[in-house]
Amino acid sequence: MNRRTLGRTGLQVSEVGYGAWGIGAKQWIGASDEESLRALRRAIDLGLNFIDTALAYGDGHSEKIVGQTVRGRRDQVYVATKIPPKNRRWPAERQIPVEQAYTADYVVSCTEESLRNLGTETIDLQQLHVWTDEFVGAGDWMAGIDRLKQQGKIRHFGISLGEHTPENGLRAVESGLVDTVQVIYNIFDQSPEDQLFPLCRKKNVGVLARVPFDEGGLTGKVTPQTEFPKEDFRNNYFKGNRKQEVYVRVEKIAADLQISLDQLPETALRFTLTHPAVSTVIPGMRSVKNAEANCRAGDGKGLSPAEISKLRPHRWIRNYYR
Repeated sequence: MNRRTLGRTGLQVSEVGYGAWGIGAKQWIGASDEESLRALRRAIDLGLNFIDTALAYGDGHSEKIVGQTVRGRRDQVYVATKIPPKNRRWPAERQIPVEQAYTADYVVSCTEESLRNLGTETIDLQQLHVWTDEFVGAGDWMAGIDRLKQQGKIRHFGISLGEHTPENGLRAVESGLVDTVQVIYNIFDQSPEDQLFPLCRKKNVGVLARVPFDEGGLTGKVTPQTEFPKEDFRNNYFKGNRKQEVYVRVEKIAADLQISLDQLPETALRFTLTHPAVSTVIPGMRSVKNAEANCRAGDGKGLSPAEISKLRPHRWIRNYYR
């Protein structure tokens, strides 16, 4: 597994990290805790050393699974988590005062709860789970982050940007407040390349690329006939005619690259990793099979300029989260 520097944190992280939303077992239905544990352990055995979870994933369940996995291997793995907004509003709304989402005391209390869930004394990267650039310089939440750093409870700080809004983190990066930015970046949503990625490189801010598979759409396995469990969030994400829309576009990608649909997941990961601003990509992987397949993409080999050129026209920004 190839490694990259996570911006100014200096942490050497695996190109493929582990996105732990799915193992929270609340909005993603289908995987057992036992299989999730096997997948996560297998990924670490293959050289993965960065895990991104959140207090909101299964109301702490994901953090507990991660903690169980890294116990005894804490020196081998970096753990990142996220603080949910106090008002439980996703995404953050610019007109709502920051105090309704984050205060210093709330930031501290959530972090202490995450530390208990994870069974660790320190979180390598703590992030705010929602963000709007109106938070820069507002409220007292940053005092909570500073307090946690002074106490040694967190090492570094970052933000997670809302769906398809990379421009909403420009002030945060420019201000020097953040060590890392987490953002949606994939073959469809290439918009972080426009302004965010160049600024992150200039400011030496690490980038966590999430949703590389478009919640499954870019795996080639979501067809017009696909059915998801009733409680699974993808029922809403791919509602109406969306499965058909995605599948038509995915078939066109495969045709343009002259690859099979089975090769699409690896291509999607390598696309994200080809950009030099990306520190790590964090797909979900709830099975050993998927963990092994995803980790293969972390060998330091990106796509060729010709392949990237063929993928440029497949840029397609829309918001299926609404």
